Amino acid sequence: MMNLHGQNILITGAQAVSALVAALPPIHALLNIAGGFAVGVMGHDPDDAQWDAMFQRNVATLRTTIKAVVPGMKARKIGCIVNVGALSALHGSASMSAYTASKSVVMNLTESLATELGPEGIRVNAVLPSIIDTPANRQAMPLANPGDWVRPDDIANVMCFLMSKQSRAIQGALIPVTGGR
Repeated sequence: MMNLHGQNILITGAQAVSALVAALPPIHALLNIAGGFAVGVMGHDPDDAQWDAMFQRNVATLRTTIKAVVPGMKARKIGCIVNVGALSALHGSASMSAYTASKSVVMNLTESLATELGPEGIRVNAVLPSIIDTPANRQAMPLANPGDWVRPDDIANVMCFLMSKQSRAIQGALIPVTGGR
């Protein structure tokens, strides 16, 4: 869900997102930052709730915005998309199956889109943050050292670089953002 000028828009609702994109000036860059994290359910768990939630938050939101924005970028033969994967999704992890599976889809989709859209003048890359220093993560992991985590502004700086002309030679990259630790 996102709020735009007092109006709530469900970002998995294709019609609402398409209508929003149509009402905006041409979009040259898309930062897919919507997503979520969950831990606790095993890959063999019969309950699908966490799996459904992770794929809805991490994959469906990304696909919905891409489907709405890419046609305009293709028509203009220019654009940049930066997705958010996860460093932890490079390998499976116990009790994080739904999360790492959904983020690995984001990462593989990034690489596929880079190949598909590169000839159209559209660059597609992703950042792979480690644990992000957020209030929610500090509350969930009170014994951990947040000094070892990546700051949100550091992730934003890498994403802004990937949108810039200085990164024009980068396509299909999955860039770890770990805070230097």
